Amino acid sequence: MQPRNMSMSGVVDLAAVKAAGEAKAKAEQARAEAARQAAQGGAPASAGAVPPSALVIDVDEAGFERDVLQLSAEVPVVLDFWAEWCEPCKQLSPLLERLTIEANGRLLLAKVDVDSNQMLMQQFGIQGIPAVFAVVAGQVLPLFQGVAPEQEIRATLAQLVQVAEERFGIIGIEVDPNAEGAPAGAPAAEAAIPAGPYDALLEAAVVALDAGDLGGAVQAYKNVLADDPANTEAKLGLAQAELLARVKDMNPQAVRAAAAEDPKDSAAQIAAADLDLVGGHVEDAFGRLVDTVRVTAGADRDAVRVRLLELFEVIGADDPRVAAARTALARVLF
Repeated sequence: MQPRNMSMSGVVDLAAVKAAGEAKAKAEQARAEAARQAAQGGAPASAGAVPPSALVIDVDEAGFERDVLQLSAEVPVVLDFWAEWCEPCKQLSPLLERLTIEANGRLLLAKVDVDSNQMLMQQFGIQGIPAVFAVVAGQVLPLFQGVAPEQEIRATLAQLVQVAEERFGIIGIEVDPNAEGAPAGAPAAEAAIPAGPYDALLEAAVVALDAGDLGGAVQAYKNVLADDPANTEAKLGLAQAELLARVKDMNPQAVRAAAAEDPKDSAAQIAAADLDLVGGHVEDAFGRLVDTVRVTAGADRDAVRVRLLELFEVIGADDPRVAAARTALARVLF
């Protein structure tokens, strides 16, 4: 079974934009229901709540799509790759289980026995265990390998929860300590609320992307941003759609040959950086443009700087590779 919608190396993942929109809508519905019940003075509905024990599950290749990919639109899923013979795993796994339970529905821990799931181990490119990843709205994020101090792990998981909520609107699943036998993927009770003011335009953009109409997707996202310049989903979608539109008709061999021939050719370096990013080589794309800023001047230098800032939007400000590239850019500019 080949997991879908994965972004193992930062590859632009348009399916994640759609997943983020769906997750955001569900999150807004959950918040609306909680607010309604609070206003009525009642306790939140617990029909969809799960017991704490359901927050830690074993997952295999056959159930990976259902138990990880689909659930990652509801709650960040932490993947713990382990084996019975692995002594460090025996230290890390109980710690991850305890921190997941403490998160009270903001995280789900999926444990993968590598001896029984060699294909998953290969697909994730794992060279040693324990290895820990996260899946959020269908996108894979490498977290760490080996045993780390509890304080560091706790901070990493807290950041994961924050990114899931702020970037994708994913707020997790409701936990009821008295609930028994509820499925791990049962969502919190949802209220029937009106669609948001830009939902139709955002949906139109996703439909256009699915149909390969990049120009239509770009325009739909721009229509949202014209009224709501801070709309996170539209900004991310526009940056990705514009990137794909730029590389659609490129000849990769010719672009890379031109870039290799003249490191000061800003247009060639910009085009090559676009190809780097679409291919998942995020650090290569950022490094190429930072180096080009260093060796160019005037309008050429400014064009490279602007494109680099646009590529930051594609990846997202919370990505550590963006932070590192911003620091490198500042050094060459100032």
